[in-house]
Amino acid sequence: MRVLVTGASGLLGGEVAKLLLRQGHAVTTFQRRPSGVAGATDVRGSLSDDGALRRAVAGAEGVIHLAAKVSFTGRAADFDEVNIEGTRRLLRAARDAGVRGLVFVSSPSVANSGAAIAGLGAEPADPAGAHGDYARTKAAAELLALAADSPELRVAAVRPHVVWGPGDTQLVERVLDRARRGRLPLLDAGAALIDTTYVDNAASAIVAALHRMDHIHGRALVVTNGEPRPVGELLAGICAAGGVPAPAWHVPGRLARAAGSVVEKAWLRAGRTEEPPMTRFLAEQLSTAHWFDQRQTRALLDWTPAVSLDEGLERLARHYGGR
Repeated sequence: MRVLVTGASGLLGGEVAKLLLRQGHAVTTFQRRPSGVAGATDVRGSLSDDGALRRAVAGAEGVIHLAAKVSFTGRAADFDEVNIEGTRRLLRAARDAGVRGLVFVSSPSVANSGAAIAGLGAEPADPAGAHGDYARTKAAAELLALAADSPELRVAAVRPHVVWGPGDTQLVERVLDRARRGRLPLLDAGAALIDTTYVDNAASAIVAALHRMDHIHGRALVVTNGEPRPVGELLAGICAAGGVPAPAWHVPGRLARAAGSVVEKAWLRAGRTEEPPMTRFLAEQLSTAHWFDQRQTRALLDWTPAVSLDEGLERLARHYGGR
């Protein structure tokens, strides 16, 4: 089929577009800069530009929507414009173009109010309870997307949790940079059990969702490797792959969450655009359990992860020249 992928200049979006091409689909990508995906047709533009969206979606039978403002800090209005209003515009353009299926790529943070998650599935998105503007606006956008599900335009949401792999700047590079500078603490001794998702697995699950739309439309599904590990063990594995010392100093999670709230407010008041060293959301992610029941996801998608966490860490080490 002909598929539009938004946000293909990012790690996960690029992998989704490449996988679709390998499967023989015609792929158009839409983002503000070149996607770098060989074989795809790039349409450059913004989610705020209705004309560019119409050009991008013209002739598409399927859409995979990954483009979003992803950050721990920033103006609330910017998150609203990109994540909520951009999704609204894309849904309108997709309906007008006769698209048959749309996968909205979401996040488990849309249903997380800061409490530990142990063995749950995809709980309802809750903009009011979500922590931080990213989670809040992704929750609102997911609700918009699922409300648009109809016989004419089938919509499903996929929530990959903590996606990482070679070339990742969101998690891996930040972990390595902070560990290298001695600024990466273990919160509550790094004992929180968390699920993560190797990038190839996240991409294959998202593409499977497009193919399985008859079975999943109207639903949200959480996707992970299904191999929860203590966060300290995961961070140590990433540091070993990147050739830097693992974090060894500890901070109480309660203290980090309080400090993160203060830092966020200070960053916003100062108008700083770089990522702060700690936020409340980040502290919550590093100090509370987040692992999910994957049985329903795997059954509905007819999918299983192909790359284990240990193999993913080996690939990461090869990427950094460690092995």
